[in-house]
Amino acid sequence: MYKIAVAGTGYVGLVAGVCFAEVGHQVTCVDIDEKKVNIMKSGVSPIYEDGLEELMQKNFADGRIDYTTDYKNAYKNADAIFIGVGTPEQPDGSANLSYIATVARQIAESVEKDCLVVVKSTVPIGTNDKVEQFIQDFLINDVKVEVASNPEFLAQGSAVKDTLHADRIIIGTESKWAEKLLMNIYEPFHLPIVSVNRRSAEMIKYASNDFLALKISYMNDIANLCELVGADIQDVARGMSFDERIGSKFLNAGIGYGGSCFPKDTKALEYIARQQGYELKTVKAAIDVNKEQKTLLYKKASKRLITFNGLKVAVLGLTFKPGTDDLREAASLENVPLLLEQGADIYAYDPVGAANFAKMHPEGKNGKGSITFVSNIEHALEGANVCFIFTEWGEVKAVTPETYKKLMRTPLVYDGRNIYPVEEMQEAGVEYHSIGRRPATREGMKELKNLELQNS
Repeated sequence: MYKIAVAGTGYVGLVAGVCFAEVGHQVTCVDIDEKKVNIMKSGVSPIYEDGLEELMQKNFADGRIDYTTDYKNAYKNADAIFIGVGTPEQPDGSANLSYIATVARQIAESVEKDCLVVVKSTVPIGTNDKVEQFIQDFLINDVKVEVASNPEFLAQGSAVKDTLHADRIIIGTESKWAEKLLMNIYEPFHLPIVSVNRRSAEMIKYASNDFLALKISYMNDIANLCELVGADIQDVARGMSFDERIGSKFLNAGIGYGGSCFPKDTKALEYIARQQGYELKTVKAAIDVNKEQKTLLYKKASKRLITFNGLKVAVLGLTFKPGTDDLREAASLENVPLLLEQGADIYAYDPVGAANFAKMHPEGKNGKGSITFVSNIEHALEGANVCFIFTEWGEVKAVTPETYKKLMRTPLVYDGRNIYPVEEMQEAGVEYHSIGRRPATREGMKELKNLELQNS
């Protein structure tokens, strides 16, 4: 087993570190925030991720993982140092590599033995070449240091499972020594390993994420057309899913993708292409479709209602997806400000994301409107004039159509995740608007009938 240091304790770094410890390696996770380090030492995870806290406590008790701000001690005798710090998006779409550079210099000034530096962070193609040169420029001791690329493919909400039971491990190296060491580190995972050069590994990460983003945007584009021609996107997706060339995943239409990966990675790859004088038309289209999709429900509701001013608006779900407290690029961040600007009194429910959301939009009077965070869905729906569903939490999916009819002053529901069968909501007396499906109201059904007659 190997002595591993991990720089950064966000989603990428912390999950990687805990999983390395789980398979038997000796791991030290490094972070600059002493308060955060002490929280992790106490067995509490700073991020909401299923199964992570239990593994943190287990491996800390067994002595296989520790947390520190002392990077010099952590790096000096490590066999491998994994970099998992953030590469946030800059205004022009490029990746901010300042955190990578900081860690690279710390490593160069700390290592006292031969070691492999492994970049797990998502970085532009060619970055790892620069990282290796950067380390060589600042290296103090006469030791061998090489850099490898090892992009992560975890999904928030299932990150631990995705790491321990990944479809494949991608490693990008430029020497047999680096390749062998990285393969040995991953050997206890018993997973398929795809070994390529560094630049190919960097590209695999972007190409994979952007392909999935393309798939989502394509289905959303088709869903919008379905509404215009009277087709049902869920029927269309089901029919497509039987084709092995297409598959059944990422065919659900909705209000767009969010999170820390897809939005950032599509913009970053489009930026990289522009820098090379190439227009990546497909990825650019995915970005444009996703931007429009996020406020689609708000626009629908605005046409239906004269104003949101003074209305009680229930918002169910704030995070970009269920199973995480992450709000990055969440649809709620686009729609809630629009509703507040119109004077809506929002009652928002999310099982884990409310505290993070309140940091950006504090409870109480907020612009022309107000926002109240509630601990149960019933409180949000009681007397509401309209309801928006932004996240398909299990708790939200468990609400019956009859509940909307019973609790809401006006049973008007805009569902961005297509949770309910249209017929069930209609039978319950709910005016239900979703994405890419046949209208649920009597008026809508009349309009559809007229459309069918016009086209016949």
